Amino acid sequence: MSTHIRMFQKKNIITIQHPESVHHTNGMIGSWNDWPLTEKGIQQAENIAANLKSEFRDTKFSVYTSPLSRTSQTADIIGKQFNVVPQSATALKERYLGRAVGQSVQWLKDNIEAEERSIYDKCFSDAESRFDVWQRMIPFYETIISRNEENIILVSHGDSLSIFNVMWLGLPVESLQTMDLYGVSGGVSFLYHTATGKRVIKKMSDTSYYKNKAI
Repeated sequence: MSTHIRMFQKKNIITIQHPESVHHTNGMIGSWNDWPLTEKGIQQAENIAANLKSEFRDTKFSVYTSPLSRTSQTADIIGKQFNVVPQSATALKERYLGRAVGQSVQWLKDNIEAEERSIYDKCFSDAESRFDVWQRMIPFYETIISRNEENIILVSHGDSLSIFNVMWLGLPVESLQTMDLYGVSGGVSFLYHTATGKRVIKKMSDTSYYKNKAI
């Protein structure tokens, strides 16, 4: 008895959580504030780019990035290594925190309107919930999955990528009620969609890439 195996388009997706930004050092909220990378963060981005190029010397990538400075800076550095111009994607922006944008982390703690006990809750009435981020990311996700691009680099933010990881595994949005797949600043993850349809996370938020290890 023969078994027919449906073939799928292979995908090699590398996600990068932007390295050190000014808001990591000054106690301010990230969100949609347009903080740039620190000097340390720029060097980390340079190392990520060089290490990826060393590992994928002959691979052509499409690069998509959140339009915020800390991510677009990172993407530009990576793009130069791979001789590609990054494409800006609003869907990859960090979660919007409403009136907390422009405030400090301590201010948020002191003035939060509501605890986020579910993916539908908002810390402020004019903020995005995690469900809102899922909803704005879905069209972008479906687009890159359907396009004839085998090798893709995404540069985004911690909360947004944690949602993308769950989406990548084919889990429903409600899974975010009971689980998270967070990375860390400067972490590089490797996601694969095999020809037989299997979705794989081979490496998760590997921080060794922002160290100077390229030969």
